[in-house]
Order: sequence, then structure tokens, then C-alpha cells
Amino acid sequence: MDPTELQDIWQKPLAELPGGTLTPSSVLTGVAIIILFVIIAAIAGRGVRRALERTGMTEGGRFAMAKIVRYVLWFTGFGVALNTMGVSLGAVFAASTVILVGLGFGLQEIAKNFVSGLILLVEQPIKRGDFIQVKDTYGVVEDIRLRATHVLTRDSVTIIVPNNDLIVSQVENHSTPQSSVRVAIRVGVAYGSDVRKVKELLLAAAAEVGPVMRAPRPVVRFDDFGESSLDFTLLVWVPDAAQDLIIASDVRFEIDKRFRDNGVQIPFPQRDVHIKSGST
Repeated sequence: MDPTELQDIWQKPLAELPGGTLTPSSVLTGVAIIILFVIIAAIAGRGVRRALERTGMTEGGRFAMAKIVRYVLWFTGFGVALNTMGVSLGAVFAASTVILVGLGFGLQEIAKNFVSGLILLVEQPIKRGDFIQVKDTYGVVEDIRLRATHVLTRDSVTIIVPNNDLIVSQVENHSTPQSSVRVAIRVGVAYGSDVRKVKELLLAAAAEVGPVMRAPRPVVRFDDFGESSLDFTLLVWVPDAAQDLIIASDVRFEIDKRFRDNGVQIPFPQRDVHIKSGST
């Protein structure tokens, strides 16, 4: 093909836009610019994380800053690409306003989640790696994206939570200000048991389980004289909130063993039933 013909094809007008003429050459250049900025954003994000690592910033903070840098570069590259293709950014913003008004509430939700995502990245009420509770679900924050946050549950299932839900709803963050958490283990013993001995056995069971923290110290609380048992609560601190169920289970195994070895009984619920015979 003649070079002149090839040049004519590349410069062939496809559409007239407010900022210029759209041609195959401008489209290809715009796509190349977007790809280039995506690569630059990835490299810059990794560079920011490595640079901030030397400052001692937390992993969640480094992740947020790198994410913001990538988003800025992505939007910049997209704007430069549109301008290269002849698309006027002013016209795009005007058209976006019209579309937002036309579509109404549907895009309002997207806009709210987008703004909420930026708030999560800047204010960092939750960070990547935090162990949180969303409604009845516990999990670790895997990624905070512009529309939604990915949370990995205890069952290794990823749930996608809209960012706005994390801003307007109550969310428990078990990693801030510290990752340790207090666990309450409740147990009842039979009436007539030596309560001092019960306290001693509960503390010994807590001391036997390695992950249980020594400071703050475990505490035994005598809660109540129940209907069929003397009710106690063993309060222990565990270093990682994500492991609370496993550690509490290990403590219960140890309590059961020590109670059996020392003759302390855990009673069954008891009910007194009175039967009246009818008169004949």
C-alpha cells in the first residue's frame, strides 16, 4: 500500500467533536496514552508504598496512599487521552451533568459510593488488613475500591460491601486502636461446688492456653446463682481478634479437662414438674 494512502487512512475523519476531529490515528494515540498512564500508575503506586515503608507508616496507610496516587494518574491519563482524541473535557462534564440529572437516583448511589471510597482512603476509619464486623459478618478488609470494599470472611468467602454502607452504618473495627480483644467464656457448675476451687481451675485453664495474653491478666467473675447452676465468666484477652473463636474453643477444652480431673460438675438444666391428679 502506498504510504500516502496509508496516511490518508490514519487521518481519515471519523467524527467531528467539540475539541477537534476524531481519526483512527487520534483513537490509537488516545488508547496508547491510557495504557501508558496505567503502567505509570502501577509503577508509581509500588514506588510510593516502598518509599512510605521506610517512614514506618502502617501497611494500611501505605496501601491508601498508593491507591490515591494510582487513581489520580488514571484520571489524568484518561483526560489527556480524551483531549488527544479531540474530546472537549468541558463538553464531557456538561454531558455528565445532563446524564446525572436524567438518570437520577441510580447514579446517585454510584456517586455516594465513589465519594465514600475516597473518604475511606483519606480518613482511614478502616484500612486494608483490619478485622471488622459488618452487621453479623466478621472478616478482614482485602481491598478498598472506588465503589465497594472487599471483605474476606472467616469462611474464606469474599463479600462486597458498598462503600457508603461502611460510612453511614455502624462498623466495628477490631484492629483499631489495637488488634487484641477480650473474650468472655461462660460456664456453670453444680450447686455445692467449691467456688474458690472453681476460680482456681478457670485461671489455670486460661494460663495453659498459649495464645491467651498474660497482660491484661485473665479474670474470673462470679455472675449469679442460676436456676440450676452457679454461673461464672472467665474473661481473657487474645492478641488477634480474628482468632478469638479458636482460642476460646481451646480454653473450653482445657476447662472441661480440669473440671473432670477435679470432680467439678457442669449440671444439666433442671426443672421440677408437679403433676396433680384430677378428682373423680
